[in-house]
Amino acid sequence: MAGGDVSVFHSHLQELPELIVRWGREMHFAFLALRRMGKPVLASVHGAVAGAGFSLMCAADLAIAAADTRFTLAYANIGANPDGGSTHFLPRLIGYRKAMELALLPERFDADTARSLGLVNWVVAGDKLAEETAKIAQRLAAGPTKAYAEAKRLMNQSLATSIETQMEEELFAFSRCARTADLKEGVTAFVEKRKPVFKGL
Repeated sequence: MAGGDVSVFHSHLQELPELIVRWGREMHFAFLALRRMGKPVLASVHGAVAGAGFSLMCAADLAIAAADTRFTLAYANIGANPDGGSTHFLPRLIGYRKAMELALLPERFDADTARSLGLVNWVVAGDKLAEETAKIAQRLAAGPTKAYAEAKRLMNQSLATSIETQMEEELFAFSRCARTADLKEGVTAFVEKRKPVFKGL
């Protein structure tokens, strides 16, 4: 996704300040829903990843990219600041200084650079993207999904809580996991030296 349609911005310059707020709130609602859902979100990216598309990728929990993907935050190129939560996600993903570099001096970079920065987890050949994405998605779907939901919630809140609070939250989450059939299956499989079969229960 290459972000907002700049030609639409141009054709609505007079009312653009109000439209940006309206359109942005709708977009932000969707991005927040992805971030808050109790399921891992896997972004599979190719082509141009720019502007709001870049922000959407950052909102995902995991990301896989085709080797020929090109990335840029791009907003400064049209005289705008980043949105879509990218000013929240980027400092946490890649650090303040690199985030500022991408925001202020938005150069294009390739998928290997995105991986080295920590923006994507995997880079694969373009013709293998769908296949590799499906493998990761199937692995996630076959995992302990209630434990995944707890891990995602804990990670999302971690930078806004103290270590003491976070550790308590981890214990309560682990306790909730201990009530699940998946934990019973995981522990039993470990003792029996076999692969667990999780069912999301």
